[in-house]
Amino acid sequence: MSEKREKRKRWVQRGRYEVEVEVEVVYPEVDPSEACLESETVRWLDQVSQRAETGDVAYLRQVGRVFESIEV
Repeated sequence: MSEKREKRKRWVQRGRYEVEVEVEVVYPEVDPSEACLESETVRWLDQVSQRAETGDVAYLRQVGRVFESIEV
């Protein structure tokens, strides 16, 4: 039996921007009760959060749905 994988939506929020991205989660064979992220995915999510913090909207739009908080 191999580990189960599936796509999930995750939110990354930093500064004024929040991005909805799709990532692959893994349910390990030893404990399939909880989904895990692979280290490569965690590094990518960190990169997305850094780009959100710097306001790189062009990049953010390439990787997911972008939302910007505004002051009223």
